[in-house]
Amino acid sequence: MRRQKISEKFGELRGRKEGVLICYVMAGDPSAEATGQIVKALANGGADIIELGFPFSDPVADGPTIQVAGQRALAAGMDIQRYFELVRGLDVQIPLVCMTYYNPVFKYGVEKFVEGAAEVGIGGLIIPDIPVEEAVDLKSSCDQYGIDLIFLVAPTTTDERIRKILQRGSGFLYLVSRLGVTGTREDVSSSTKDLLFRVETKLPKAVGFGISTGRQAKEVITAGADAVIVGSAFVRIIEEGKDVNEKLEALARELKSCILKAS
Repeated sequence: MRRQKISEKFGELRGRKEGVLICYVMAGDPSAEATGQIVKALANGGADIIELGFPFSDPVADGPTIQVAGQRALAAGMDIQRYFELVRGLDVQIPLVCMTYYNPVFKYGVEKFVEGAAEVGIGGLIIPDIPVEEAVDLKSSCDQYGIDLIFLVAPTTTDERIRKILQRGSGFLYLVSRLGVTGTREDVSSSTKDLLFRVETKLPKAVGFGISTGRQAKEVITAGADAVIVGSAFVRIIEEGKDVNEKLEALARELKSCILKAS
């Protein structure tokens, strides 16, 4: 199955002046089989792009909810080969992004990992713990196999480093809405709006970390973001384990509806 490229999805929705919903879940939580249904539910609810986390034992950017999800996935036997098999079998045409950490990629082999990701239809790669200055080999492999390498920009990122990131990143720019780790919050930080204003780029700007409600998603799009990234709110539904797919689809639909109102 050919999946849309990230640039195609943003181009399509920009043409309609429509904000983008990016949904994150952990692959293999609670099982590889369940993940297929989870992804389908999110797509049915209106997800435009799905981030599939690959679990790592020391996820420095993740809050407690996603940390525990990674532990459940590892305990259920998720590894790189199973991850690729899972992605290959997903019955969705929207873009898929792998979010993981550099240790498992490096251990597996950078080019081998990127080649495998491309073969199963992954369109983008997010690795929060690799600095842009150290990502030369990774960037080269991503370019070779046609995968977008997506970098994070935080409120504390200097203008000089932002320029480097904009030179080397593609797909979209992941703007971290606040300092700290992932997890739901009650409000949208004022630093989010400052960061959206400060970063000038033609790359789509996607805001993540701390967004969990339709109200927050609408506020972020109104502030100038092209996309909203929501993760912990979905992972919490999976953790609770009751009517999971129905609740995931309903939350995705609510978020997308609010994004459309702001677009």
